[in-house]
Amino acid sequence: MSTWLLTGGAGYIGAHVLRALRAAGHDGVVLDDLSTGLAERLPDDAELLRHDLLDPDLGKVLADLTRRRDVAGVVHLAAKKSVPESVALPLTYYEHNVGGTVAMLRAATAAGIGRFVYSSSAAVYGETSAEPVAEEHPTLPTSPYGETKLAGEWAVRRHAEAEGLSWTALRYFNVAGAASATLADRGATNLLPLVMRAVDTGTPVKVFGDDWPTPDGTCLRDYVHVDDLAEAHVAAAAALEEGRSPGALNVGRNEGTSVLEVIRAVEDARGRPVPHEIVGRRPGDPARVVADASRIATVLGWRASRGLAEMCAARS
Repeated sequence: MSTWLLTGGAGYIGAHVLRALRAAGHDGVVLDDLSTGLAERLPDDAELLRHDLLDPDLGKVLADLTRRRDVAGVVHLAAKKSVPESVALPLTYYEHNVGGTVAMLRAATAAGIGRFVYSSSAAVYGETSAEPVAEEHPTLPTSPYGETKLAGEWAVRRHAEAEGLSWTALRYFNVAGAASATLADRGATNLLPLVMRAVDTGTPVKVFGDDWPTPDGTCLRDYVHVDDLAEAHVAAAAALEEGRSPGALNVGRNEGTSVLEVIRAVEDARGRPVPHEIVGRRPGDPARVVADASRIATVLGWRASRGLAEMCAARS
């Protein structure tokens, strides 16, 4: 049984990755400052190191950890992730997302950890007319958030070349669903929890534009269930333990779903109307981003198996 260090492991995605690693026979240590993560998402016996990635003692924390435990690698999920917030606070995003990644790479290498799974994003592609979007597509992010995720990829790749690390960057498309209510996404920016909240509270969810160049005028995205995403991390960890270094891989379903289609799916799942209102376009949003997920199927043997109906279950 190998042990992986999960930065941001008390977050929505991180807690699901920990659960999937354990189900596959591995263990995980969580490093999280709990600024957005929740300790209640973690199993009672999980080790939690409460630290910020920019903590000057990060190197000492990892050195102590590797003295106590045989750490196979890092799954680096910790990051700020709001597109509109990144537009308003670009330097904050560069400081935390790029600076935090650089700090973790330095500390991990100094501690002798030679495998690195990097949490990236489809935001690295930016606005594109390609559908689906393959990994070799030009990366032209339209927001500071996307820029920081791409810069993080560059840092991981170049550091891996210099130090001989095995690495991969998983470019998440839109993540949704939950394994349980405890693990659910409680963020204020992702579409599905906002739609669910609108059903429960009666407060209309905002639809940012209905004049985009898409079939119904609303933004089109590729939604992937968080349990499928977590299993992709397990497959990536296994590949790195085999000595492979897969590079950047898309994680999606090869299927685009519009904002209005998500709203209708939640209405079907909950049996109630979703109050919503059309407002102006949001800065930094591309019209459509849909994954070509064929490479990850070939390289890691991973394919998404859960659909939109499962993502829209009430527990999400």
